[in-house]
Amino acid sequence: MKRRFIDYVVISLKGVAMGAADAVPGVSGGTIAFISGIYEELITTISNVNVGLFKTLFKEGVPAFWKQLNGSFILSLLLGIIVSFISFMRIAKYLLENEPILIWSFFFGLIIASIYFVGKQITKWRTSTIIATIVGAVVAFYISSLSALGANDSTTYLFFAGAIAICAMILPGISGSFILIILGAYKTLSDALHDFDINKITVFASGALVGLLSFSHLLKWLFKNYHNITLALLTGFIFGSLNKVWPWKETLTWHIDSKGLQTPLIEKSVSPFSFNGDNQFFLALLLMIIGFLTIFILEKLGSKKD
Repeated sequence: MKRRFIDYVVISLKGVAMGAADAVPGVSGGTIAFISGIYEELITTISNVNVGLFKTLFKEGVPAFWKQLNGSFILSLLLGIIVSFISFMRIAKYLLENEPILIWSFFFGLIIASIYFVGKQITKWRTSTIIATIVGAVVAFYISSLSALGANDSTTYLFFAGAIAICAMILPGISGSFILIILGAYKTLSDALHDFDINKITVFASGALVGLLSFSHLLKWLFKNYHNITLALLTGFIFGSLNKVWPWKETLTWHIDSKGLQTPLIEKSVSPFSFNGDNQFFLALLLMIIGFLTIFILEKLGSKKD
């Protein structure tokens, strides 16, 4: 596929959207990749990183290696993801602490639209695809209902947390950041990024790389052999994740860390009209609509032919 410079700029912008989504506990960058039309190319590119690729490097040189790697695509995407993830994680932390209803409203609208656009790519609905959708929804709902573990600063633990979380980050509907919260590693990584702790960032990135290379092979195989069922499962994942991003929550249990800081441990979704406090209903509704329309724009970009 021959691409122009502007095409790689657009890919970087899609990476920015993916990074911003992955920085928020409850939203998956995989959803953005899917809607913007680069998901299967991304999975295929990652799964093609193997011993044969490095044989090409030594036998045929860098140009052949770069072409086989699909290097320009992955570099453009990674630049957008990394810059966005690091910068937006700080913004997300502020918004989640100070304007939780508004940020969750935007992503709720985004995910509602995602369900339609992922689901419509299923070419034939059968009993198997319906069951896969239900299973995906139940699994995602269950994960979104789990309470978080206590924070863990161990570098070994951070490595495995990175390997597990990256699998969720590339799955539409399941948030890698939320998995980090469940594992008790979100604050550790957030602090490491804030303080530029190179050691912890490197450990996490190494774990993420191992998890990514392993999991991408499974996803590629599923798309090749069970395309519709895989799409149905992913649609269910996205649908089940709506519970996590519902803007109006009632905190049932708080976690208090060693510094006395409180974070919600167990939350329950409630009606905006029974919410205890300012429900910001109309502004939240506006942000839901903006989030919904954002997916239409990304889908339009993804449907453009090169």
